[in-house]
Amino acid sequence: MPALVRPGRVLLALAAGVCASSLCGCMDLSIPDYKRPDMPAKDAWAHVQHPVSAAETVDPEWWKAFDDPYLDALVQKAIAGNIDIKILAARIQVAGAQIGEARAGALPSADLGAGVDFEKTTGQPLTKTINLGSQVNWDIDIWGKVEKGVQAQKAEYHASEADWRAGYLTLVAGVSSTYFQILQFDDQIAQQQKTLDKNQQILAIDQSMYANGVAPQTEVLRQKAEVNGIANELIDLHRSRDLAENALATLVGVPAGEFKMPVGHLQERVKAPEVPMGLPAQLLARRPDVVAAQYRILESYDQIGAAKLAQLPSISLTGRGGTAAFNLSDLFKSFTFSFLPSINLPMLDPDVKAHIKTTEAQSKVVEQQYRQTVFAAFEEVENALVNLDAHKRQRIELQQQNAHLRVVAAQVEAQLKEGVVSQLEVLESERTLASAELALLQNQQQILTDTVTLYKAIGGGWPEVVVQNASNDSAAAAD
Repeated sequence: MPALVRPGRVLLALAAGVCASSLCGCMDLSIPDYKRPDMPAKDAWAHVQHPVSAAETVDPEWWKAFDDPYLDALVQKAIAGNIDIKILAARIQVAGAQIGEARAGALPSADLGAGVDFEKTTGQPLTKTINLGSQVNWDIDIWGKVEKGVQAQKAEYHASEADWRAGYLTLVAGVSSTYFQILQFDDQIAQQQKTLDKNQQILAIDQSMYANGVAPQTEVLRQKAEVNGIANELIDLHRSRDLAENALATLVGVPAGEFKMPVGHLQERVKAPEVPMGLPAQLLARRPDVVAAQYRILESYDQIGAAKLAQLPSISLTGRGGTAAFNLSDLFKSFTFSFLPSINLPMLDPDVKAHIKTTEAQSKVVEQQYRQTVFAAFEEVENALVNLDAHKRQRIELQQQNAHLRVVAAQVEAQLKEGVVSQLEVLESERTLASAELALLQNQQQILTDTVTLYKAIGGGWPEVVVQNASNDSAAAAD
């Protein structure tokens, strides 16, 4: 015989609902709408006289502007093999799966069980009872609390996508900068080896002059110390190149020590592109880390909404059914069934109130983290512009210095042929020129690195992303 719902229980549930409705009038159920936190206005960059729109000038594959096929191949290898990027991609999958997990909170759940009970009493034969039962529970999402949780998880999904873009941008910038650094080390090593050879020639002259009684021993010792110092710097350059090569190996997803980059020359391989200067509006819309911070504010607002809606009464429907018999043939001859609605009054639970305060406090933290991210973005762009401007102006001075020293070296060489100066003076002139050329090479690497930093700072060519209160189903692939 089916077990009917008792009228008294229904009346009790209705009475509880009336009481709950009166209590709801005293609760704060206002759910905040997403609004990007106020930020200081910044109309132009301090070190750009004629800014242009970055959206019109930066290609998403901006590293190809350096016109270096080897760099292009390194970037593609890094995108395919870098572990950090794979971790970020896996987190997107996790966030997508959690959308479905959050949505499942609005669905009914069912349990099915079966068993056999054995009973033995003194003087009586062993008896067994076969049981078969099921239970269905459904917490009805009347107020939309589950949907708010789904929206919060969608925002986290989009934030995870932005995290991946930020990691992608950081990876490409790291590969490019490390690659330029290795090429600079190659140029420095070649230049330093020439300097060492020149100084060894000077040492040989000093030793000859000392043997003929023309120069004192202190001059020979001083030159030997100079050779030792240059040789020490050369060893350190080789060490630095090996370390940079190991770092590049890790970036491209190869075990350190198993990746070897062929020796190259910076000026022969890499072309310095013209750098676009984006406005702050483009910066905020393009930088992935800023976009991720905005989505996490939206997520925190949805979490506040879900926490506030959790105060409202919830209705659960529970249905139970089953049968029992002493043998299988009689198992399905009789059934029992019950259906019981129940109401939960969470507004009386202090944990629910405390959770609201927690989510509101966490939302304040997320808003400050957004501001911190934007301030860091402003600083990164300004620093890149300062460095790029200074290094370009230094390049003009270094080019003029090298031109003057080349004229001096040529004149000293001509004076040597006329017997006006000694070979020692020629070698000293060449050593000074080599040092100036080394500084010019270093300046070239600095300009290229500044360019990479600026591309990264203005968002690296990613399209504009608008964060708004309603999360559209661009995460549908993950649903």
